[in-house]
Amino acid sequence: MRKESSAEEKLEGQKYEEYKIIVDRGTRPVRIDKFLMDKIDNVTRNKIQKAITNGTVLVDGKSVKSNFKVLPSQKINVKIPRSIMPDEIIPENIPLDIRYEDDDVMVIYKPAGLVVHPGYGNYTGTLVNALAYYFGNTGKNIVDNEDNRFDRPWLIHRIDKDTTGLMVIAKTEFAMTHLSKQFFNRTTHRRYEAIVWGEPWDNNGTVIGNIARHQFNRMQMAVYDDESIGKHAVTHYKVLERLYYVSLIECKLETGRTHQIRVHMKHIGHTLFNDARYGGDRVLKGTVFTKYKRFVENTFDILPHQALHAKELGFVHPRTGEKMLFSAPAPDNFYECLERWRTYVEGRKNLLLD
Repeated sequence: MRKESSAEEKLEGQKYEEYKIIVDRGTRPVRIDKFLMDKIDNVTRNKIQKAITNGTVLVDGKSVKSNFKVLPSQKINVKIPRSIMPDEIIPENIPLDIRYEDDDVMVIYKPAGLVVHPGYGNYTGTLVNALAYYFGNTGKNIVDNEDNRFDRPWLIHRIDKDTTGLMVIAKTEFAMTHLSKQFFNRTTHRRYEAIVWGEPWDNNGTVIGNIARHQFNRMQMAVYDDESIGKHAVTHYKVLERLYYVSLIECKLETGRTHQIRVHMKHIGHTLFNDARYGGDRVLKGTVFTKYKRFVENTFDILPHQALHAKELGFVHPRTGEKMLFSAPAPDNFYECLERWRTYVEGRKNLLLD
């Protein structure tokens, strides 16, 4: 009789990524495979389901099946074997939405769902692969399998997978050096639009707080008052429209840290709308009765990711010294979601007046 291998034996000798997640309070019951897809970047549904089958996904210390539904406050431990990344960036014919280009720089509009750079389990289908194809690159970029870093001559900054908006790409080493200094010296202009839960107390505000990896949930970043922890981060925000349940705001970045706007807005009690990573994919404002909950879930379907858009990007051209400023509206579903909230709030006001 063939002995079934244990979960530990299946991982023996392999490098793997480990994730520890605590399910937020108020999380609605959802299949664990879908839950983990929303919480873990750069991993396919197939890899998650395989990890579940192999018994390397534990909920409160016990293995579960793919149809298991997670509940608030449960502790999830996930171990997924690392994919062996290629020694080359594979050029791929992925369409690029180019808003400006010359011999030194390119400004593109990144859609939701496009990962900026390759990572373990996600080394194709990224913006870097698209750039390699566009520039006719031979694919000789070196990948470091130990710390997931590689030489990327085009990327000066990045935005999250499901954040939309503008990015600048350096086409030459000269441009890369010049633009990198601008980002380091905080002389670039970056303005975002976002929909957040609730209404901030002030019309204008500044969030200052060091950002580092969350101590208990390694998939999140967190704000720390201790200046010895994490990196200094500053976000300026302005309320553009108040809709009681949600608000439309703009954010201007003084620094550029991982998940900066997402974690700073959660820190002050206004999590981004439908931000699954930070608990914004559930009702955070308003009484949860059936009709209202159904309305919110419908708006989640319209905008199936965090409501964050990189609207404006400004920098000094590395060669000409000209001040460059670019602006692009958010995608249609962002404004459709906002319009649904306007209609809902107006309907509630009329109901109260009758």
